[in-house]
Amino acid sequence: MPGDKILLDACVLYPTVLREILIGVAGEGLYQPLWSARILEEWARAAARLGPEGEAIARGEIATLRAAFPQAEVAPRPGLESRLHLPDPNDIHVLASAIAGGAEAILTFNAMDFPRGTLRAEGLDRRDPDGFLWELWSHHPDRIEAVTGRVRARTERLSGRPQPIRALMKRAKLPRLGKALAE
Repeated sequence: MPGDKILLDACVLYPTVLREILIGVAGEGLYQPLWSARILEEWARAAARLGPEGEAIARGEIATLRAAFPQAEVAPRPGLESRLHLPDPNDIHVLASAIAGGAEAILTFNAMDFPRGTLRAEGLDRRDPDGFLWELWSHHPDRIEAVTGRVRARTERLSGRPQPIRALMKRAKLPRLGKALAE
């Protein structure tokens, strides 16, 4: 809820529509986003698979995010990662960043990589983007609808074709939110 610190995993930053919604909602003051330099680098490397222009666009968007949310970037404390364990050791930096930033939750699609019991032991929760945004919508429908409306308009402008809200949200892996917005 407002003021909650939520660490955004790279997998929720890379899809453009989802990222624009999450950042728009943060801009509305409904939560405080957190990330690490390594998470942002993972996003840039994922975008590089689209070609050099994909990476260049991602790096520009990363610079914009850093400027818009200067307090969002956190670094794990030295030695913290060595005491943490997750099913995928490559995700330990995400957990360490969430702890260092005082996050309430990690927002990710990777449920298997972030066991709830492990997170609870660190005072954290794991949230999926659809449930997280749906919950925010249930408390602040006008603000969420304003953000998704802006993202939809931008998507329509860039694609040159209509983007029905429910279909757009489904492509962004936000079916529950899409259903709520379409009703």
